[in-house]
Amino acid sequence: MAQWSVIIPDEQWAVERLFERDVVTVPSGPSEAATGDEVLLVAGENVVALARVEKSGGGDLVLGYLRRSFDEPVPAGELAADSPVTAVGDELFRRLADRLSPPADKKSWLVSVAMPIEATTPAEAVRQFWSHVSELGPQELPTYVWPSGDELAMQAFVLGAEANQDPEEEDEEEDD
Repeated sequence: MAQWSVIIPDEQWAVERLFERDVVTVPSGPSEAATGDEVLLVAGENVVALARVEKSGGGDLVLGYLRRSFDEPVPAGELAADSPVTAVGDELFRRLADRLSPPADKKSWLVSVAMPIEATTPAEAVRQFWSHVSELGPQELPTYVWPSGDELAMQAFVLGAEANQDPEEEDEEEDD
């Protein structure tokens, strides 16, 4: 079994951070990576996941996630990538893979998208809600998340990253 680093394009990485999927398909060009090989998925200057090649050929690799470290990526450091798919030595591969966050125990989170909608009926309000969600999407619509039972810990996220939604704090920052 061979070991590889695979670069995920920036636009695709932005989408991967937003949606939970079991696999990711990345362009590989001509590559020797084969089904069963292990892969370090690289975005920017960081290793963000450990995966296994599920399918190769046709210029794409289908990678099944084994371990994700999207929120705490590992600096790629000495991992040289001269093409989208690059062979990696065993010692370096293991060192980087071992630094990826192990799967943590899951806990319950409450996630909410709330917006004021003017409508004549509840059903109309729901239709407008889904239309707004579809139009605005994760790039404009804040999503609120907090641990179940701890509403005071609520955080807003936009595009998969924490985002300040307090206009008063933004005004204070501009005044500085």
